[in-house]
Amino acid sequence: MSEKNTRVIAENRTARHNYFVLEAFETGIELKGTEVKSIRCGGVNLKDSWCEIKDLELFVNGMHISPYEKGNIFNRDPRRVRRLLMHKKEIRRLFDKVRQEGLTLIPLRLYYKDSRVKMELGLCKGKKLYDKRDDMAKKQSLRDIERALKDRQR
Repeated sequence: MSEKNTRVIAENRTARHNYFVLEAFETGIELKGTEVKSIRCGGVNLKDSWCEIKDLELFVNGMHISPYEKGNIFNRDPRRVRRLLMHKKEIRRLFDKVRQEGLTLIPLRLYYKDSRVKMELGLCKGKKLYDKRDDMAKKQSLRDIERALKDRQR
């Protein structure tokens, strides 16, 4: 996602805390009228969302897109299930990995690529409590080292 024409809309920070991200994929997302306007206003939350595969189609559940203020009767349910757009071959591959290896599909971030809304989807493995503690300890030690180097330069 290091391209020039991308701008992050929302990021799922708890995903990297709760899961090891093994692979990341770019998907399109099927949105209805006022949902796009609401996303442009920043009314989206990926915190409790996950993805599932049904009948070789990929869906995102639990993603909250706030109703558009000026949308009146055209607004959709904020937590409705939305279809993600990927090639069938990629979906089959993901389905096999999820089923055989017990992995999970988690939305990592939502962003604009040119004028289109895209989602970065992660193939994830759940972290145990001790893994989370190890990550927190590593981050803390890196902070301490940086702080010490900064103090030393003064």
